[in-house]
Amino acid sequence: MTLRPLSLLAAAALVLAAACTPGTGGGGGGDGKSFEFWSFAAINQKASVDAYRQKHSDVEIKLTEVGTSTETAQALTTALAGGKVPDLVLIQGDNLPKFVQQPQNFVDLRTLGADDIKGDYLDWVMKQSVAKDGEVLGVPTDVGGMAIAYRTDLFAAAQLPTDPAAASALWPTWDAFIETGKRYKQATGKAFIDNAATSVFYQAVNQVSEKYYSEGRELVYDRNPQVRAAFDLGVKAATAGITAGQTSFESAWSAGLAQGAYAAVAAPSWMLNTIRSTAPDTKGKWAIAKIPGGAGNWGGSYLAIPKRAKNPQAAWNYIKEMQSPQGQLEHFARAGALPSTPSVYQDAKLSSLKDPFFTDAPTGKIYTDSLLGLKPFYIGPDSATIGQEFLNSITNVEQSGGNPATAWDDALRNIKTAIG
Repeated sequence: MTLRPLSLLAAAALVLAAACTPGTGGGGGGDGKSFEFWSFAAINQKASVDAYRQKHSDVEIKLTEVGTSTETAQALTTALAGGKVPDLVLIQGDNLPKFVQQPQNFVDLRTLGADDIKGDYLDWVMKQSVAKDGEVLGVPTDVGGMAIAYRTDLFAAAQLPTDPAAASALWPTWDAFIETGKRYKQATGKAFIDNAATSVFYQAVNQVSEKYYSEGRELVYDRNPQVRAAFDLGVKAATAGITAGQTSFESAWSAGLAQGAYAAVAAPSWMLNTIRSTAPDTKGKWAIAKIPGGAGNWGGSYLAIPKRAKNPQAAWNYIKEMQSPQGQLEHFARAGALPSTPSVYQDAKLSSLKDPFFTDAPTGKIYTDSLLGLKPFYIGPDSATIGQEFLNSITNVEQSGGNPATAWDDALRNIKTAIG
């Protein structure tokens, strides 16, 4: 999940311009081995591509990091409408449902062997990529078990406990997390978290049993008490004076991460690589604690093959090898993306893994434990848009003086305009 407000159309235009340039775009080399791969940035797909190249020196992979996950989805939408498509594309989970409604635009992966491997993946994750007539349109690459990353040096300065178990005990609930933020702010005069929208609301709303759609696939975002409770927590955090007001993944947010402008940040498993690459000089200053509420999932992506891909078999070969249980386990060790293949959850390479960047936090156990007790909910075609408008409304309160009393109604009005 990437929330930077960059120009979607500009990103799409750049990708499509490259795709339409002779000799550079649309499929691989046409030899049945090489392929073109579109990914979003900041998740280290290059590491997986490099690992595959080492094993298959005769395969050429053209990796394009399009931009944010939203920008990548927008570029794909534009390409599917008539431009040249890649052979392989990474689609973030919240963006996937719109594409699942367009099975005619994608290769049904059952024709390449998906039935033989679909049992390797968490059932509720795999189901999200299945179209109405049973077509399998994507293979899950990861899930986003949740936690809180915090700076032990900054906690110590505020006389807060630095041990992960003791830190976790500070916030069994989100209300307690906000109260901890107030203690930190009172002790230091500095921000506790980066922002309220993603570090509070977006975590809490991904811990519900029903989100923006009912299990019957009916829109319920405007009357679901679980969504309203998560939204109210976001507004409470936004008005508590505990945030830095830095929108996730923007340049100021990245600078704040490196400079210690805030002491804690929501950290789904994939965020660890973002912290590591954005703030390399902070190694050994971070630790990982449990998320308030204990369980939840933010994120997870899928690899799909567009129907007009020139080299679908080459793309499938990559999916089958790199997204196998062993392939996902190796990627977790490299980049921290939590496998969607539960057979490896007890593997010592995962369960015993400790991350020296995060003070030897047992990241394998922390993130697999965060999926225990999770109640999966249906993600619908407008989930990403709905979520973004809720985020925007909370950010408006936090950063632009928006009225907290009308924030919920403002969000509902904007959602209705956005989704029609």
